[in-house]
Amino acid sequence: MSMLPSPPPISPARLHKLVTSQPDPLLALELVTVTSPTTTPHPATLHSLLLRLARRRDHLPHALALLRRLPSPPSPRLLLPVLIAVLRLRRPPQLFFSTFNSLFVSGPRPLPLHPQLLLRLLGVLSSTASHFPSALHLLRLVSSRLPLPAPLVLASHNLLIEAAARSGHVAVSLSLFHRLRSLNVSPDADTYRILTQSLCRKAQVRTAATLLDEMLHRGIPADPLAYTTVLNALCRKKQLREAYRLLCLMRGRGVSPDIVHYNTVIVGMCREGRPLDACKVVGDMVESGCTPNAATYATLVNGLCVSGLYEKAEAYLVDMVGKGLVPHFSVFHSVIKGCCAVGKVKEAAEIMSWMLDLGVVPHVESWSSVIRCVCNDEDCIEAVLLQMVTGKRHGSRTISRSTLK
Repeated sequence: MSMLPSPPPISPARLHKLVTSQPDPLLALELVTVTSPTTTPHPATLHSLLLRLARRRDHLPHALALLRRLPSPPSPRLLLPVLIAVLRLRRPPQLFFSTFNSLFVSGPRPLPLHPQLLLRLLGVLSSTASHFPSALHLLRLVSSRLPLPAPLVLASHNLLIEAAARSGHVAVSLSLFHRLRSLNVSPDADTYRILTQSLCRKAQVRTAATLLDEMLHRGIPADPLAYTTVLNALCRKKQLREAYRLLCLMRGRGVSPDIVHYNTVIVGMCREGRPLDACKVVGDMVESGCTPNAATYATLVNGLCVSGLYEKAEAYLVDMVGKGLVPHFSVFHSVIKGCCAVGKVKEAAEIMSWMLDLGVVPHVESWSSVIRCVCNDEDCIEAVLLQMVTGKRHGSRTISRSTLK
């Protein structure tokens, strides 16, 4: 019996058009099979066909067989959509895992698992609450059955630790963190940062501070954002002594606090009515070589004014301008309002004139406060109004060092 002649060769472009225009994916697969002796299909042709086969459960075996027939291992770009299509078949997750197993773990010729493919799969699975348990199962499967390199184990655990933390499942994040140790993989700075932020959101500040200690004891470089998170959480819980202690410990551990760390504690102290303690932090800040910025001074001046310490607030305002920082009109307003409240009419008018000299437009409330105060003081009304109109200040503004201490 004579053998059937081979079909005439066709171009890959022609084959692609025939395959993509064929509504039945099994017939399209047959086209690829029949022409395989003479025509090598374009990757886009196989990509399209694999996706169509994977979208139906009864065609899934054909998709897996086609994957194994590829001349070279398929790329993550090809495998990811196929596996996602299997996941979307509205079947129990067992179908997804049996497909994954047959491809990478227990099949006749397991494919190499590309790191990028694993991370993308975990990212997709962990992005929705319904698939998050599948993400955990996949992580356990690959870390127990496949020889993954330590950096990939760490990256995949960090991804799920962050996903669990984002969903508020701190217990799951901590469980994954401890699992890293059981796999003899050391957490990195990102792991600790994610956990400390998650713990602080759940008001578990003490546990977060313990993690910071552990990070330093393990010789992991400190993450400034992790310290900022814990300091902010301590201040919000009104544990200002602990916040200041942590700030001091940072210097003792070789971690230099930056402007954000200092400002976080200063804001916390002023918010709780302890501006004098905030002044001490500013002193520590300057001694350590960290220069206060406009936000530092604005917080401090407003905090001192709220506590009625107007003279000290004015001194810091002068110091701020002396360093070339132009305060916001609200900072001037706090001092002006405070001076008016204690009957220092000339001082309030002088600050108003100084404010105008700097090109800062006063708020209407600042004008109202000064004018109301001036009108109640008949002895100096003429002199003060003249000063405000002409913009002349009486004397220069100086600060004594003792006022700032």
